[in-house]
Amino acid sequence: MGDYVMNDMQKRIRQLCREFSLNELIPTSKEYDIEGRLNEDAYRKAVEIGFTKIAWGKEYGGLGLDTVTQVMVTEELSYGDAGFANVMVASSLAARPVLMAGTEEQKQFMADIVIHGGKAAFCLTEANAGSDAGAIRTSAKKTEDGYIINGSKCFITNGPEAEVYIVFAMTDNSKGVKGISAFLVPGDTPGVGHGAHEDKVGIRQSSASDVIFQDVKVPFSALLGKEGEGFKIAMKTLDIARIDCAAAAVGIAQRAIDLSVKYAKERKTFGKPIAKLQAIQFMIADMEIQTEAARALVRQAAELKDMGQINSKICACAKAFAGDTAVRVATDAVQIYGGYGYIRDYPVEKLMRDAKIFQIFDGTNQIQRVVIAGNMLK
Repeated sequence: MGDYVMNDMQKRIRQLCREFSLNELIPTSKEYDIEGRLNEDAYRKAVEIGFTKIAWGKEYGGLGLDTVTQVMVTEELSYGDAGFANVMVASSLAARPVLMAGTEEQKQFMADIVIHGGKAAFCLTEANAGSDAGAIRTSAKKTEDGYIINGSKCFITNGPEAEVYIVFAMTDNSKGVKGISAFLVPGDTPGVGHGAHEDKVGIRQSSASDVIFQDVKVPFSALLGKEGEGFKIAMKTLDIARIDCAAAAVGIAQRAIDLSVKYAKERKTFGKPIAKLQAIQFMIADMEIQTEAARALVRQAAELKDMGQINSKICACAKAFAGDTAVRVATDAVQIYGGYGYIRDYPVEKLMRDAKIFQIFDGTNQIQRVVIAGNMLK
């Protein structure tokens, strides 16, 4: 998390997270990346430690930690393996709409799953509705005793194994985005299915798949908030999610810097370590400048949220800048390693692959710029 002022509790949590990454994630990261599956042993240890409790208030069995501490945890776990961290971040993302608009019963139901290690999934994206979230075609038809959901979602993190899905569906096509509603759907509801695990370029410990809803019947109590509030709930959720997304990108960048510094001191050319070369020094300096700036934006967005101010512009700035920074810094790390950086025997090529998604999900960085400009020009 850099050298920001931290209280004693935050220092202990940061140290705990760093030790977990060093001892449980980094030693096996390459193996699970190649296999494209989650390190389940490490995940169970993460649950036991309490990492799945951080976003929940004490009234639901959580730890009630502030957002600044939450993003610190995300950064440190992503330092170890961004795919692993993404499994927990995705469950936290799915929990946000419930915390924002759910009843006490819905909140406790969700908390009981996520806190104890169950996975949750946020189901918004569709094949023809990515950046244009208002174009979703999944429908929720109202009946005498609830709703019937039909449709398909794609690129859903935790899709294959989620125990609960937050589903955004059209309840009234005539109203456009104001006709979208949000639903809490248990994973064992008849008619819920999923496609194959996507074979992704990066963050390979986290699964993603299509999620299919075929005549899925849910009661009225599955509705989050009111009919027609789904789009508003989704957009507010994504504002918050972008802080976590940016923090994860910073974690990748920090790992790339640390590896680059170590390698530059060890690798010799023309009779001296490449760390003595000004070209390498300037690259490492620029990597540090960009990463510290990204971390500062994440911190600002988190502090504003803790003050009750979810600033869409700052959240978008943090996500766009941190995502671009992670790609730039990880790519520079590969360059510093030279030919070795391009093979799997060394860890920086994985960081480059992991970084790319942070320019895409939770709203592409082009969409972040639309949000930023819109806030400035309205």
